[in-house]
Amino acid sequence: MSDHYDLVVIGGGPGGYTAAFYAADKGLSVALIEASHLGGTCLNVGCIPSKALLNTTHIMENAANAESMGLSFAKPKINIDKMREYKDGVIEKLRGGISQLAKARDVKIYKGFGSFIDASNINIKTEKEEIQIGFKYAIIATGSAPVIPGVFDIKSENVVDSTGALELKDIPKTFLVIGGGVIGLELGSVYAGLGSDVTVIEALPQLLDGLDRDLVRPLEKHLQKSFKDIHIATKVLSIEQKGNKVLVVFEGPNGKENAEYDKVLLSLGRRPITNNLGLENAGVKIDEKGFVKIHNYVHTDTPHIYAIGDVASNPMLAHKSSREGRIAVEKILGLKSEFDNVIPSVIYTDPEIAWVGVTETEAKEQGLEVEVGRFPWAASGRALAMARTDGITKVIIDKKSERILGMGITGVNAGELIAEGVLAVEMGAVLEDITNTIHAHPTLSETILESSEIIHNISTHMAPRKKK
Repeated sequence: MSDHYDLVVIGGGPGGYTAAFYAADKGLSVALIEASHLGGTCLNVGCIPSKALLNTTHIMENAANAESMGLSFAKPKINIDKMREYKDGVIEKLRGGISQLAKARDVKIYKGFGSFIDASNINIKTEKEEIQIGFKYAIIATGSAPVIPGVFDIKSENVVDSTGALELKDIPKTFLVIGGGVIGLELGSVYAGLGSDVTVIEALPQLLDGLDRDLVRPLEKHLQKSFKDIHIATKVLSIEQKGNKVLVVFEGPNGKENAEYDKVLLSLGRRPITNNLGLENAGVKIDEKGFVKIHNYVHTDTPHIYAIGDVASNPMLAHKSSREGRIAVEKILGLKSEFDNVIPSVIYTDPEIAWVGVTETEAKEQGLEVEVGRFPWAASGRALAMARTDGITKVIIDKKSERILGMGITGVNAGELIAEGVLAVEMGAVLEDITNTIHAHPTLSETILESSEIIHNISTHMAPRKKK
């Protein structure tokens, strides 16, 4: 073996590089193996590029909506090449930053595909050679990839997954999104903002199925205006190339229909990446859903090998992966560390949707006795001043103890606002911890205060509810 490390991490995404850097900070010798680019899916073909593009379309929409405030702008000119350069530039800067941080910590970066030889050694296949390194501990952080059902895999450049859609090669006149989940709606919003006629087909009875309807409703209202069509409870039966178009046959409440599109996005979920890792050589097992089987949050069946992030469990979120990376390292160091954290979720559409803890839907399913305080943004001075009253904030508490169980926010910057809810649920706060906290005025954060005050019937900007 050419080298031996205390810890080898396979996968350089948010979970992998966080674990590698944290371990190095704690004095371990660390190697990080990445087959493509540092930053993983999130930085290169996921969170970061999609938000860069969403930001540009949000700017255009804000400009269009400014007329009601007395501001008029000329119709924006879209330079698709410049937009792509901007997006790629953001990625390059962040990649470079990760590389510099690795170098500063003496983390050895191997660019290649890593696979287990056995439970103590890994083979790395680079462009030029194969290298074998040894390890005392290992963390599997290989992430996930888009699901492409065989029936839809027609090998057409006009049928893309999320990675292909983010390349932004052109602005198609007609753009179909198959799948009404988070990724599909975000990317559909990007292309609609750029001028495409966007259609969404969702097999389930509603968009973002499982999320509280009062949170989804403002977004649905917005999408009905910005998208050409939204088909729910509709199944795609087939897709095929027809000249330079894609013919799609689908069946829904109105029966069987067909239509042609310039480009089709397959947004049907993601799967953990476990192929060709040699996991069986190291005694690491896969569960029935394709995830690496884990115990006690991050342990695999081989005690000194850990798995974190998308490859280990849902939800597939970068911030969850990063936290798991730290927990894995703390367990390696012999520290008492458990994953008992709440995980926030954010949809970066316009308006944004963010939530944490127990949703109202889950509370009903679990038979929990809860009280819910809802504050409409139409009653928020800051939201009115911003001409963004298309929002709602709600707090969910345990009826008896008044402990905060969950929070949901729909509206501009909901992803930033949810941090207060995350802290409240994480710390086991009760309702008075929020109602007794002064929130700056005028801010959108006041909607959290007032949604909490509504439960006690003392919200300043909502009429008191009549006593039963």
